[in-house]
Amino acid sequence: MLSYQHDYHAGNHADVLKHSVLAVLIRALQRKTTPLRVIDTHAGSGLYDLGSAMAQHGREYEQGVARVLAANTPPAALTPYLEVLQRLNPGELRRYPGSPAMALSLLRQQDHLELFELHPQALDALRDWAGREPRVHIHRRDGFEGLMAILPPPEKRGIVLIDPAYELKTDYDRVADVLAASCRRWSNGVFVIWYPLLRQQGSAHLIRKIQRLGLPKVFQVELTVAPEVEGLRGSGLIVVNLPYQIDAELRELLPWLKLCLGKNHPGSSVAVWLTSTR
Repeated sequence: MLSYQHDYHAGNHADVLKHSVLAVLIRALQRKTTPLRVIDTHAGSGLYDLGSAMAQHGREYEQGVARVLAANTPPAALTPYLEVLQRLNPGELRRYPGSPAMALSLLRQQDHLELFELHPQALDALRDWAGREPRVHIHRRDGFEGLMAILPPPEKRGIVLIDPAYELKTDYDRVADVLAASCRRWSNGVFVIWYPLLRQQGSAHLIRKIQRLGLPKVFQVELTVAPEVEGLRGSGLIVVNLPYQIDAELRELLPWLKLCLGKNHPGSSVAVWLTSTR
């Protein structure tokens, strides 16, 4: 299905969680000078105009990134995320970086970004935004299938973000299956799985499947900001091969995000190891 358009949701609480953790992971891998590759299986448009009709329809960013920018004393783990936002928005908040723009803003000259997208409108926007950037490689291709075709990449180190919209119930099983196969092909990669928290418990099924895979250093972060709503209550990330000592940064970040983004709701946060092999 190609109906999902992230423009309506850019900068919401799920984006804040996903992109702040992605920024932490990129900075962690950049502690070494060797090149890395970031791969995004469902890239979207890359960069979002918060003044567009779609973004203004629900103004979801007001309950997400706008709250973060207005908050006091953010944790150190949030610094790379905030630096990207401030570079894009030197004045008022007008643009929000999707995963591709967040990653590209943090990458060094020796690093590369691999992007997969099928939605025609998002693909056109992606090419307009970064089609001439030599470090960015854009593919009109199913992200699940494309990922398997390019692993392992030339670089020994890097990050794979797998974040479908989960419009199809079968996506939960497909994510777990692709994760298992991808880890076999690229054992050094850091794999990040995003999932939504909805009334239907597809995410619980996904987490159980991932736990049974026996993968190393599997860490979970989860943020619930609106437990009573019918739609998106929160979201989570499963990180395989979490870099050394980053668990401490995430344990500092999640409670702060819960307080910042769940102001009007009794939200919750999770930052735990799912496997004992670290």
